Amino acid sequence: MKKLFAPLCLSALALALSACDKSPAAETKAPLAKVRTEVIATVPLSINNELSGRVVAPRVAQVSARVAGVVLKRVYTEGSEVKQGDVLFLIDPAPFKADLDSAQAALRKSRALSMQAKLQDQRYTELVESNAISRQDYDNARALALQADADVAANQATVRRAELNLGYATVTAPISGRIGRALVTEGALVGQGEVTAMARIQQLNPIHVDLTQSTRDLDNLRESFRAGELQQVGKNQARATLIRDNGSLYPLPGKLLFTDVSVDPSTGQIILRSEFPNPDYDLLPGSFVRVRLEQAVNKEAISVPQRAILRDGAGVAQVLLLDGENRVRQQPVQLGSVQNDRWIVNAGLKPGDRIVIEGLQHARAGDQVQIDDPKLPLAHSTDQ
Repeated sequence: MKKLFAPLCLSALALALSACDKSPAAETKAPLAKVRTEVIATVPLSINNELSGRVVAPRVAQVSARVAGVVLKRVYTEGSEVKQGDVLFLIDPAPFKADLDSAQAALRKSRALSMQAKLQDQRYTELVESNAISRQDYDNARALALQADADVAANQATVRRAELNLGYATVTAPISGRIGRALVTEGALVGQGEVTAMARIQQLNPIHVDLTQSTRDLDNLRESFRAGELQQVGKNQARATLIRDNGSLYPLPGKLLFTDVSVDPSTGQIILRSEFPNPDYDLLPGSFVRVRLEQAVNKEAISVPQRAILRDGAGVAQVLLLDGENRVRQQPVQLGSVQNDRWIVNAGLKPGDRIVIEGLQHARAGDQVQIDDPKLPLAHSTDQ
């Protein structure tokens, strides 16, 4: 019995010694999490604001009848391009032609009377010098001659007015642009006691977009300009990018023309007018659009990829910052606007800092990480 118990004790002792050898130091160390980083650097960056606005035509002309009459014909094609001076409508010219003939006849009569009065004035001038007539008769002849000249001038003005009215019977385009539908038809009586709108012409290329911006945002920009944090963009250099309703970008860039000098008291907003090329008439007046407007330049801007931003339970924005030993710590940052898929960082980072931009789900504060090769795909990465 003793001989059998001795081998069992030796086996148990061996098992106990082998268990003591498996210390934590002997266990295999877990591999470091792989991340990709970006070194913070300052670069000149445009400060863009996305504003809402409405498309408006730079020039709009309401074609109206300038004389009273009956419309004989519509000459133009609705919805077509017209040039300044193109004939649009024809109004019955017969009454105006008759008025012109009457005025021309009255002018000829007044000229004949004027000639008669001038001849009599010349004769009376010779007779008064020899005292053959009284001074009163001479003065009367002189006055008749001047009155005849005045009648000629009045009739000339009447002829010019009749010629204008006859010309107004042919309605022409006051500006070049795209003309809409006709507001009157043949046989309509226009201009009878009131202004009659006949058509509307709008200039569509280039076209304007009136934007609205709050005075608070403008005041913040001005304070940044005065503090030297931002540099103002000149009005001839400020670029504008139009965003359509479906989110796509309008292919042709625009520019800022001017900022209005008055504030709408009901909304506290101010109007900024931009201009865009519109050769294919893709932009139509009255449409609501959004415009990304370049209003300032930050010469020493710091930006980080959007995917590098984390938020804690209180919603505070943070990044994962690496020290010299590649250890991770959380760094709160103050964010500005989004520019080209990157957040502008107003505070919290400085040039030379290294932040984690990929592999954030594997990096934890206090852990040491391994910098991965950016040329290869990051293993097990689920970042955006």
